[in-house]
This record gives sequence, structure tokens and C-alpha cells, in this order.
Amino acid sequence: MARITRKNARRGLAAIGALTVGAVALAGCAGGGSSDGGDGDTLKLWHYEGADSAMGKAWAEAIEIFEEETGATVEFEEKSFEQIQKTASQVLDTDAAPDLMEFNKGNATAGFLASTGLISDLGDAVEEYGWEDKLAPSLQTTAKYSEDGVMGGDTWYGIPNYGEFVGVYYNLDAFEEADLEIPTTYDEFVDVLDAFVAQGVTPLAEAGAEYPLGQLWYQLALTEGDRQFVNDYQLYENPVDWQGDEITYATETLQEYVDKGYIASDVSSVKAEDAGVSFINGTAPIFVSGSWWFGRFVAEATGFDWTMTAFPGTDLSLGSSGNLWVVPENAANKELAYEFIDITMRPEIQAIIGNNGGVPVAADSADITDEKSKLLIDTFNGILEADGLSFYPDWPAPGFYDVIVQELQGLVTGTQDAATTNENLGAQYEEGTEEYR
Repeated sequence: MARITRKNARRGLAAIGALTVGAVALAGCAGGGSSDGGDGDTLKLWHYEGADSAMGKAWAEAIEIFEEETGATVEFEEKSFEQIQKTASQVLDTDAAPDLMEFNKGNATAGFLASTGLISDLGDAVEEYGWEDKLAPSLQTTAKYSEDGVMGGDTWYGIPNYGEFVGVYYNLDAFEEADLEIPTTYDEFVDVLDAFVAQGVTPLAEAGAEYPLGQLWYQLALTEGDRQFVNDYQLYENPVDWQGDEITYATETLQEYVDKGYIASDVSSVKAEDAGVSFINGTAPIFVSGSWWFGRFVAEATGFDWTMTAFPGTDLSLGSSGNLWVVPENAANKELAYEFIDITMRPEIQAIIGNNGGVPVAADSADITDEKSKLLIDTFNGILEADGLSFYPDWPAPGFYDVIVQELQGLVTGTQDAATTNENLGAQYEEGTEEYR
């Protein structure tokens, strides 16, 4: 039976109301089962990537290779993100559980399933297939959990085969027209913002009603932080000082961004889609956001030339592995699941991800033929080499996403100052992370 403690039960109840960038899944008891695979066997696979997405294309090819090499059949059930979220608690402890499924990384999601025994310890498969050698340390953090479901633990419960990060998108035509260069330091970045404002342009596409503003706030904290700050904030290694240098700088600087006109005065009501569209249509020349926009910009931001870099002036960037392959404890064909995971880690499958706007974790750069995609992947690899992936600001506690949005809205609308914002954020963080620390 699954290990369900009172602490884990409370975590599950708290997670129900969490509005995070990812989804939250609740779960019950789990059994076990496995098969050696072979002709006549079936791999039951769930994932929620669109057929035209980078991962969807790559995994479709992986299915063909898998069926040809193993003689087994893949029974793929098309699920939405929400369907997997809602059905996980109902099916993972039954014979209807899939053998392999895509699931969201993080404490309140994959971590919760790990802590309740609903997904399998993948340690033996990691060793057998050598996946550890293909995944940078910061990618491994989201794949490994403690017995209480906190990421960065000792046990492998998932395998990512793509990544994501937050960088800076620049409209090169707008920069040329303004006689400006792409910044390589943070001071140059601020100079560029000032130059655009002086020319009557609001430079940053931003959204205070959803995740982008909170991600910019955290990125500003990272410019003053180091890996220990990230580990304290995300992994609870030490108490976080909510009036300390990193967070105080981030909150005060974000307020300055609004006061100086770097961000529109109505940012608190703007949604992520609106911010992205303002970059696509050329209204805003700079957008600090994630690699998940990259493919869309390739397709839609065609009226001007653009590029993307890591945020200047720091080795630390928001980002993580992508979602995880997890194997339910009650899966009937675990060995087949491991074989399929391994195929998705092969260079030819990783190249499909990379050449279609995704961010592969184990691609051979020589296999990436699309120029813009190569730029994206090289930027990501540079962040990995610097051990720079620093996760996302709302990850430490279920529901903290809403808290960040609300408190930063109060900051940018002027209803509260930076110190009050930090105090409120800190109080909610401490309450939300108490059971993890």
C-alpha cells in the first residue's frame, strides 16, 4: 500500500486550491506490477503534448521506433493536462493505471505522488540506462525527491527529456532603429531601458495579472543571489530573509521599473497572452519570459528580426527540466516504460525536439539544423554549464503563485510599499512551507 501520512494528506488538501504555472494532482493508494516486455505486450502511454508541438513530434517518432524494436504495441491515450490532473487520483491505484505518463515536476505535483507511493522509484533504471550522465545536476533536482516529496532528494521518481528557461527576447529591428546594441551586462540592460523611454517607448512587455511579473521579480532577486540563495528559497536548506539584500533589491527595483516607465502603468491588469502579443506585434521591443514562447515567436513574430539571450549580468536564470516521465507503481509493464523513456533520450529524438522549437536535454548540437533553434539550445546549455537553473518563484508552496501575483499587484499599483510587500510574501511563504521544512 502507499505511504500516506497525515503530513502528506494535508499537503494534498492544500494542493487542491493551488493555482500554479503547472497543475496539481491528488492521489490515493498504490500497488505494483511489472513485465519484461516483448512481442504481444502493450505499453499504455499518457501524455498531453499537442501533435504539432516539439515534444509531440518527437514522441510520435519514438513510438514508431519503440514498436519496431520491441515488437510491443503502444496504446496512446490522448489526454489534456487537466484530464491527467483530475484522473490521477482515481486511476493510479487501480489496474487502469498507465504504464508511463507525463506529469508536472515540483513538490506539490510529482513530489506528492512520490511521497504517497503512487509512482515508482526509478533508481535501478537510471543506473541501467545511464540517464544520470545525460542530465545536468539542476535538471536532476526536479527528477529526484525525498520521502516527504521535496525535490532535490535522493530518489529518482521521474526523467525529463526536455528543458525550459526564462531569458530575454529582443526585437532587433527596434534596436537598430533606436541605434542601440543588445546588452551583455545588467548595467547595459538598464541603459537600453532608459534609452527607449527617452524615445517615448515603453520597452518591456509585462503582465501583472499572471506569471510574467513574478518571474521578472524573481530574476531580479537572482541577479543579487547565488546558488545558496536558490537552495534556501527552493529547497528549504536555510531560512529565507525576506528583508534581505536579494528580495529587497528585487522588490524595490521592480517598483522602480514602473516608476521610470520601463513597464506600463497598467501592468497589474495585463495577462501573459497580452504581453506576448505586444512583443509579436512590435509594440514592446523587449520581453523577459520563457522558452515556451520561442516556437510561437518563430511562427508569428515574422514582421521583424529577433533574438533571445539569457538575462544579462547573472549566471542564474529561472528554469528547470520540462515535465517528467513517471512510471506508476501499479504499472503493468514497467520494463517497457523504461525502454520507451530511453528511446526519447536518444540523439535522433532529442534532435526532433530541438529542431522544432523545444529545448532538448541530451541533443548532439551537430544534429540541430535550425539556426534559431540552435541559438536557443546553446543559450540553455550555457545556463546548464554554469549550474544556473533556479526554478520558479511560486514553487516552494502550493498556492504561492496567487500570493505573488496579488502582492506584486499591490506593489505596482502603489497600494503598498516594498517592505510591506516583502513582509506579506514572507508570511505566506513561511506558512506554506512549514510542513516541508
